[in-house]
Order: sequence, then structure tokens, then C-alpha cells
Amino acid sequence: MGMEETPGSENRRKELPAEVPRAPAEPVHNAPAEPVDKAPEEPVEGSSPEPEEKPQLSGRRRLAEGLWPPRVTRPQLIVALLLFVLGLGLAIQVRSNNDSSALRGARQEDLVRILDELDDRTQRLEDEKQRLEDQRTGLENSSDQAEEARKQTVEKERQLGILAGTVAAQGPGITLTIDDKRGAVEADMLLDAIQELRAAGAEAIQINDVRVVANTYLSATDGGGIRVDGRTVGKPYRFKVIGKPQDLEPALNIPGGVVQTLEKEQATVTVTRVEKIVVDALRPAKRPDYARSSSQ
Repeated sequence: MGMEETPGSENRRKELPAEVPRAPAEPVHNAPAEPVDKAPEEPVEGSSPEPEEKPQLSGRRRLAEGLWPPRVTRPQLIVALLLFVLGLGLAIQVRSNNDSSALRGARQEDLVRILDELDDRTQRLEDEKQRLEDQRTGLENSSDQAEEARKQTVEKERQLGILAGTVAAQGPGITLTIDDKRGAVEADMLLDAIQELRAAGAEAIQINDVRVVANTYLSATDGGGIRVDGRTVGKPYRFKVIGKPQDLEPALNIPGGVVQTLEKEQATVTVTRVEKIVVDALRPAKRPDYARSSSQ
């Protein structure tokens, strides 16, 4: 009895693929691969080359590139210019003060003496102020104002006569002797001595036999001598000065002062304190040609 083939069985047999015989697998050997030289890739036309990677910069290099070239705004430039001008002015002023100061190499005792002299000058001004205030108070409170005014007028006339050189004066002070054997002392050096003595509080000055007053002038002669108010004074030059000796002597001996300047010219300078000095050289009283008292 044969089997009947059902419809579609033949088709099912045809759909099953025939089994393909497989070849035996060959063993794989781990052989080293030969290096293959690759040709450099040429850039494609029309395409932009890739940017090269920048090397890593150090911190100092980055700081330098950040500071230079400088990126300065206008306000910053104006402020920098003003600071430069201010600093330049301060530097010039400090240098000028240092160059013009004669006290840079002074010793401590010299500086103390100079400070004492300045204190004495300040005290003299304070005393003069107090004296004038006392005079005003005396005039205001005096019962006989006319008599008090007359006394003060006489005293003021005497003081003005001493300053003008029309009357003799005496009092404590110093003598200054300058022996100039080489003839190197000039008129301006003696004028510096007079100005220094006046600044130290000198009230009356006499050079040899010539009275020194407010309008005194000094000049050189043709033979190398010195004239005081047109009168030739011989050597040595002798100053008689009335004032406070404790102020006058240090004023001449300060570092870079009168004595050191004269000694650089090889002149012999002697300063002596005296308890009583008489200044007796007189100047004639001159009546002014044009000036008149405003009270007349």
C-alpha cells in the first residue's frame, strides 16, 4: 500500500535547501603583520586644511603675551601722564633741596646748635611782639596818655638812631677778625657775613671805622681791596657786632657758613665773645629829599 502524496508536500521538499558540504577549517597561524607604508593623504581640492594644534605655552610666556603689546585706554593714558608729571616734579624738588642743603654732612652737635639758633630767633620775634603789645596796652590804660606817648617816642627815636647809625651804641656781642694775607677775600664774602649777623639778631655793626646800616653797600677797589659805602677799609677786617653772643657766634660757625667759606680761601678767621662792645662810628643824619611822614 503506497503512501499518498498530499498536495504541497512536493513543494515543501523543494523549499528545504540541500545541505552544502563544508570544507575542513584550516588552522590560523599568528604571523606578524608586515608594516604597510601609507602614502600621505593629499588634501582634497576645495577643502580647508585642518588647523595645527598650538604648543602649550608656559605661564611666564602667557603673561608676557598678555602684557605686550599693551592695550591702553584713553583714561588710563591720561592718569599715567599725570602720575608721571607729579613724580617728576617731586623728584626734582627733592633733588634740588638735597643739592642746595649745606647740612647733609653736618655733625649732630652742629644740627643741635642750628636748631637752638632758630629757636632763639623765634623767641626774639615773640619778645618783640610782646613788647609792642605792652606798649599798646600802656597807651590805652595810662592816665596821662600824652606823657606816656612822649616817653615811648623818645625810646623809639633812640632805637632808630642806633639802627640808622646816628648815635653810638654799646652792649654785649662779638668781634670778628678776618686776616686776608693772600688777598682772596672778596666784597661779597664780607656782605654774606653782614647778612648772616643781621639774621642772627645783630643790632649794631661796625667794620673797621665804618658804621654798617641798612643801605650799606660793598664794592671792590682796583688794587684788590674792599670799599664799604665808598670808603676803603684796610686789612685785617675787624667787625664789632652788638647782639646776643650765644646767637651770633653759632651763626658764623655753622657748616658751610661764613667761617668755613673764608677759611677755604686760606684766610684766618677769629670769633670772640665780648661782654661789652662799643660801636662809636657814626653816620650823618640825612634828611630825605622827597619822603615825608604821613602823619604831618
